[in-house]
Amino acid sequence: MADHKKIGIMGGTFNPIHFGHLLLAETAFHQFQLDEILIMPTKNPYYKKISNSVTEEDRVAMAELAIEDNGHFRLSKEELNREGNTYTVETLSHLTECHPDYEYFFIMGADSLYHIESWKEPEQILKMATIVVAGRAGTGSSLNSQIEYIENKYDSEIHRLNSPVLEISSNDIRRRVRDGESIRYLLPDKVEHYIYEHGLYQPDGQDAEKKEQ
Repeated sequence: MADHKKIGIMGGTFNPIHFGHLLLAETAFHQFQLDEILIMPTKNPYYKKISNSVTEEDRVAMAELAIEDNGHFRLSKEELNREGNTYTVETLSHLTECHPDYEYFFIMGADSLYHIESWKEPEQILKMATIVVAGRAGTGSSLNSQIEYIENKYDSEIHRLNSPVLEISSNDIRRRVRDGESIRYLLPDKVEHYIYEHGLYQPDGQDAEKKEQ
């Protein structure tokens, strides 16, 4: 079918985006021969409170800087354009409605797969997208068991992502900035420069001061 495309979705708060996110997306693109990866910052996830000191515009700007040199990554504001809490099932429903001939591959970490049954309408998510899951060090057998359990219960298709494991977290990057530690080699240089230029993740009371300078 001429309009058929295989589209990957990498969602997250991206506060900030880092090499761990980018490596998973790049690996999925090649492993599943995708046409494009949507880098999709979430607006207001029901399960996580986003720091008020970092704006939606900051997170979008950092994501744009991180992917601007990769022709098969595209920033998607699909969830940013919706009000209220964002749910994966609603995102996939809208994307499928807009592009019924596209095949979607939803990239997630092992922690998300362990909790997917607590998400809104997990059975619909698993019908609308192929799940691509990235494991962490030491999760091999338990993750395989969870994959088998979800596949059998929901008659779904879940694939392991054959990616090197980068133990990088946005939370640790924020802590490092706050504590004055280096974040070099954890995220793209342009994102690092943006963080310092805009005074993000500073101790309380210092971020606003830096932004005004």
